[in-house]
Amino acid sequence: MQRSAPFFLFVAVSAFHLIAIATDWTAVERPSKLLLMPALLLSVVLAVALDRRPAADRRGILALTLLGGGILASWAGDALLGEPGTTGFLVGLGGFAVAHVLYIALFAGPLRTRRLPWWALGFALWLAVLVATLAPVLGGLLVPVVIYGIVLAGTAATASGTNPITAIGAILFFGSDSLLAFRMFWPDFDWPPASVVIMVLYCAGQGLIAFGAIRQLAERQPAPALDGVDAGETAGADSATVLRLP
Repeated sequence: MQRSAPFFLFVAVSAFHLIAIATDWTAVERPSKLLLMPALLLSVVLAVALDRRPAADRRGILALTLLGGGILASWAGDALLGEPGTTGFLVGLGGFAVAHVLYIALFAGPLRTRRLPWWALGFALWLAVLVATLAPVLGGLLVPVVIYGIVLAGTAATASGTNPITAIGAILFFGSDSLLAFRMFWPDFDWPPASVVIMVLYCAGQGLIAFGAIRQLAERQPAPALDGVDAGETAGADSATVLRLP
């Protein structure tokens, strides 16, 4: 509970933003969106302040640096992403691309716990189908969108080698951007709930990526010793006591 409590801040900001979208509360929709990633970053900082184990060694510090960088780059993407065909679109897309590169480095590096499962190849197939479907309507944006799709699929694939929570988060992020691509580029795309669903997937994805990373980093470290006594020594002493019992 102590580890998850700070993330309720991000959940609250996300819920407020989703309500603004669902109710067409345009006055606060964009400002609340720009608060999402700062709230997530603050949640991560508070979680580490309450439990220092995620930052207990160089590996943990590297992981937290990459995670924080990915969140900040995502915030830049949120702030700068404009309509397709504008400079803002390419700049915002670049921000998210940087975020995914940092997440890939995080998942393939300090958070990696196993080899990628066979089903990770499904993300490449998903991307190929998505690009083939949208290519006729992308025009001059085909190359940057394909490049972004590759790093997006890379995030989802490499996350499958970490922990289940982070992996699910990366899949939701992938789903959010896939639906966003259809909303932006597919002619006559008309599904009113799309905006809410996209942001639900995005917020849940980013939140689970961060929470899963913090949890994994904390659980790989031993619990703090009590009263200056090493946990291993305490366990050894208890075992010795048991052995001496008649």
